[in-house]
Amino acid sequence: MKEKTIYALGFFDGVHLGHQTILYACKRIAEQTGATTGAITFEDHPQSLFVKDCPGLINTTADRCSLLRQYGMDTILTYPVTRAVMGMPWREFLMELYRNYGAAGFVCGDDFRFGHKGEGNCDMLREFCKEFGLPCIVVPEQTLDGSRISSTRIRALLEQGDMENVNRLLGHPYALTGKVTAGQQLGRTLGFPTANIPFPAELAAPKFGVYISVALIGDGTYAALTNLGVRPTVNGDGIIAEVHLLDFDGDLYGQEITVAFHRFLRPEKKFHSIEELKAQIGKDVARIREML
Repeated sequence: MKEKTIYALGFFDGVHLGHQTILYACKRIAEQTGATTGAITFEDHPQSLFVKDCPGLINTTADRCSLLRQYGMDTILTYPVTRAVMGMPWREFLMELYRNYGAAGFVCGDDFRFGHKGEGNCDMLREFCKEFGLPCIVVPEQTLDGSRISSTRIRALLEQGDMENVNRLLGHPYALTGKVTAGQQLGRTLGFPTANIPFPAELAAPKFGVYISVALIGDGTYAALTNLGVRPTVNGDGIIAEVHLLDFDGDLYGQEITVAFHRFLRPEKKFHSIEELKAQIGKDVARIREML
């Protein structure tokens, strides 16, 4: 017999405060009915199959799933964005969850659309649940400072480098997880070694520049200076997050780290010389220590 699960329905890009309200409702029903919790998400933006200039994502699939687990989801179903999946009639989608994945109830936002051409909506979900005797909660729009909390609003703030408000809307720090790759090792030469993380192409990039951040490595947490951009001073190739960990000594190549962005310090710029770049990094590090 399949384990009964209450499913939170959505894409959950960013897992922001609005999404968290849905997840909390999911947990509440699960506790009341003795079921487990589950969330639905997708490997890519659901519109990416049909829209040429689809917006970049706030986080990778791996980071999104990690956040969903942190907010109490026991099971996460990650659907591929294919014509077969996106063309599935709305009722067939719900029946698949009911028959194959132990769905014992559903929670969604009031603007949730699903199934072929988005024909399914929260009213249809309510009728489906009524038919099968399942609990159903539709969460109303969530606002902050008088405006709707949305992934679109957060992406706009990311472009401005407004991390304070990005993190307010997310309810947690904006973060990037990746494996450290070998770079030009210029930072080590300058006396400020960096852990380099390639920025995923599918993500919406924050404003290029230097950020006060925190790096998580295993069980360790370190204050960090992170430059996100294309490194114009050294003719860099591609977007890279260069993370200098304060008071850390060790080899991070090949290790996975998570970098949480907290505050924009200054825009990325092209310096006239390596010496000028070194002097500026020294000032940035000193400023972080003062703030800490």
